[in-house]
Amino acid sequence: MEQLEKNIKAELTGLTTIDKLWYLARKFEGKIVFSTSFGWEDQVITHLIFANNIPIKVFTLETGRLFPETYYVWNRTLEVYQQPIHAYYPQTDLVQNMVNMKGPNSFYESVENRKECCYVRKIEPLKRALNGNEIWITGIRAEQSPNREDMKDLEWDEGNQLLKFHPIFNWTLDEVKQYIKENNIVYNTLHDKGFPSIGCAPCTRAVQPGEDFRAGRWWWEDQSKKECGLHSTTELKVES
Repeated sequence: MEQLEKNIKAELTGLTTIDKLWYLARKFEGKIVFSTSFGWEDQVITHLIFANNIPIKVFTLETGRLFPETYYVWNRTLEVYQQPIHAYYPQTDLVQNMVNMKGPNSFYESVENRKECCYVRKIEPLKRALNGNEIWITGIRAEQSPNREDMKDLEWDEGNQLLKFHPIFNWTLDEVKQYIKENNIVYNTLHDKGFPSIGCAPCTRAVQPGEDFRAGRWWWEDQSKKECGLHSTTELKVES
């Protein structure tokens, strides 16, 4: 896989962002997907894919706990581009068992409970969405959090056994916002209210001046535990 990464990286060198996506869509025809949570970055990439009719399947994880504003962006995106966004839901029995045993807000009680909820509502559906694919497009940017600065724009995901490509990895937030403005892209208005990162409603709050980019996610936890596991090779387990 290391050699494959090197070969693809060499082929991508010097290409525009759109041309990179086209190259990957052709190389991994029918086995390339993009995951969106309808944030700033994801809306940029959705626009790049849909506006240029690049054959990349777009999907989202419908956790059942999203903000109303997120559903609005989802619906408006469908209206604007008239192209499908495939929804992956948690397995009903896993959600029912978790809620019946621990209540609807058990994630506030411990890191273990929160990781269990993330697994049930996000990780397990993600694995279904990625199954059978060979490359996963994401909206990750290097400056979003300290641990992501060590990542590369193209990398092997050991946990999911596929390549990951982050097309706007080196973009700054200002560049993202400028692109959205120039192309009149619909975006989540929570971003204008201090929400740089938007996830499930019970687990996301506005960020205060001077706080870290992801301080609003799982704010009741230690700062070192801020990832949900979507972009981690560490497996999360469901408690029985």
